[in-house]
Amino acid sequence: MTARGLLYLLLVVFVAYYMLPLFVMVITSLKDLDEIRAGSLMSPPDRVSLESWGTAWSSACAGILCEGLQPFFWNSVKMVVPAVLLSTLLGAVNGYALSQWRFRGANLIFALMLFGCFIPFQVVLLPMARTLGLLGLAGSLSGLVLVHVVYGLGFTTLFFRNFYVTVPTELVKAAKIDGAGFFTIFLRIFLPLSPPIIVVTVIWQFTQIWNDFLFGVSFSQAGTQPVTVALNNIVNATTGVKEYNVDMAAAIIAGLPTLIVYVIAGKYFIRGLTAGSVKG
Repeated sequence: MTARGLLYLLLVVFVAYYMLPLFVMVITSLKDLDEIRAGSLMSPPDRVSLESWGTAWSSACAGILCEGLQPFFWNSVKMVVPAVLLSTLLGAVNGYALSQWRFRGANLIFALMLFGCFIPFQVVLLPMARTLGLLGLAGSLSGLVLVHVVYGLGFTTLFFRNFYVTVPTELVKAAKIDGAGFFTIFLRIFLPLSPPIIVVTVIWQFTQIWNDFLFGVSFSQAGTQPVTVALNNIVNATTGVKEYNVDMAAAIIAGLPTLIVYVIAGKYFIRGLTAGSVKG
């Protein structure tokens, strides 16, 4: 076997290894409880059943409540969409200002924003809870949007700043000579150049916000909890018989949006990461 053949074989082994948990989740979600108890973990279902998917979506029991993922799924959608849009827009403006409009203290501000990227979630829980209480946003979806916009702003600024710094400064100088101002240059020159890095930022933010559990469980209340909190409640419910097929279906439903985003836009994510790697 050639070296290329060995490489492909190794890649196939790694793919199979990483796909195995997803395979087990899918086939388990398609079985009924009797077949799960009697059969092997790896065996395909004798009879495909989608009943567990319907239960997970609309009537899975958690504690004393019987409510599926549906309302919490839409809570996550209502939270993720504005949070991603706002953090991306603000990150674009910040990155543009820090890379093309040099002002006193710009490097210090950028360094502090980078420092904020590496502050653990747990450190900001208490000050963020206090801030949300003072703003009257505690326990609301708007509060969760604000939390994710603030926490993600350092990352989005980093992405756009590193991308915009590769744009020739002559473009900005020429636009200034023609009388263009801050926002005119941003809208007419930089924004049209931004689709690659916008894709990167949107995928990054969407994944981080959708998959977040700590902020969701800390800053939400009944009726505003995101899908990750609801999934935890369903999987850890202690009442009745443990329904592994429902748990697996619920986990797949909760993770499906991020999977779809990566399948559709994964190639654009790689292109966007490398788009600003060479200056000029």
